[in-house]
Amino acid sequence: MVPFSFAGHDLCALPEGALFWPARRALLVADLHFEKASWFAKSGQMLPPYDSIATLTDLTALAEATQAREIWCLGDSFHDSAGCDRLPERAQMLLRALTATRRWIWITGNHDPRIDRCGGEVLDETIVDGLVLRHEAEPADARPELSGHFHPKLRLRVRGKLVSRRCFVTTPAKIILPAFGSLTGGLDATHPEIVRATGGGAQALIAVEDRLLRFPLAA
Repeated sequence: MVPFSFAGHDLCALPEGALFWPARRALLVADLHFEKASWFAKSGQMLPPYDSIATLTDLTALAEATQAREIWCLGDSFHDSAGCDRLPERAQMLLRALTATRRWIWITGNHDPRIDRCGGEVLDETIVDGLVLRHEAEPADARPELSGHFHPKLRLRVRGKLVSRRCFVTTPAKIILPAFGSLTGGLDATHPEIVRATGGGAQALIAVEDRLLRFPLAA
């Protein structure tokens, strides 16, 4: 867990791709994309149907390790609005265990504009202790903001090999979280859409066990 300061708050970037907010004991994740595999299966593209269980298992372990009292999901928690209905029984049990023992808030996203019957609170966006929590960054909004949507990854060439790592993209006023889901791709952190969303001048943060690696991103 690697602490850093953002808009007057102490946050911690986790190697798993989540943020922890110690003052609130809150865990923030983005783009879980539950039931992505079953969505593809409907059109005949068969993928191993374990993505939701894998993601929830990882999230449960992280919630227990941080002793989180709140879990905030910053949109696209389901790959589509019917995803909650397709959750397998084991995934339902894992999700109910989390939503029953902690405050759980779903922020809606473009993939899941409606979330029903899965427990927790549902919000389009909100402000928490001065930080705006929403799914997709608003370039014109100068307020400090936490969001997801873009699944940022940093691609680097190391010793002749191309290495890709999920990353946080940050400016003094914005943090874009990487995708936490087990079956999610990623957009290069230098992609024009991410540059547009942040207004440029951003940096990529990669959390390792004991430090935070920072990489300036050219516009």
